[in-house]
Amino acid sequence: MDTHLHHEEQHLKSSDLLTDVVIGMSDGLTVPFALAAGLSGAVSSTGIIVIAGIAEICAGSIAMGLGGYLAGKTEQDHYKTELQREFYEVDNLRDREVTETKEFFANIGLSEELQEKATAEIAKDKKHWVDFMMKYELGLNKPDPRRATKSAMNIGISYIVLFP
Repeated sequence: MDTHLHHEEQHLKSSDLLTDVVIGMSDGLTVPFALAAGLSGAVSSTGIIVIAGIAEICAGSIAMGLGGYLAGKTEQDHYKTELQREFYEVDNLRDREVTETKEFFANIGLSEELQEKATAEIAKDKKHWVDFMMKYELGLNKPDPRRATKSAMNIGISYIVLFP
């Protein structure tokens, strides 16, 4: 058996997680330290500074997690709105959508004949055509329906991860 013919590419598949962790940790590193530094010049009691720092970490984690949640929900809403618009355009502005599809194929170097054939083939199935237009015309991939919750948890936890 010739095993060298099988090629498996290694790509980063968790860029959303990485983005969330960077957002959470960058804020979690700066804000509590800035608060502690500011208070240390104004208050002589270290107990007050520690309590204020803990309160800030709790509040900051919640606020940042909420921001991640809302961003995820907004991404889902945006996708749904554009999906509805694309279905409308395929149903009611078909000639324009055919032209846009052919332009995509022209831009990737297909001949006029292949542009026609590829467009006719993809236009046979409305759902696949709309999915194609969402991805290649608008640059939108269907968001994970659990993304908002995952993002909230990832960012919120990353915010506090440095303060065990």
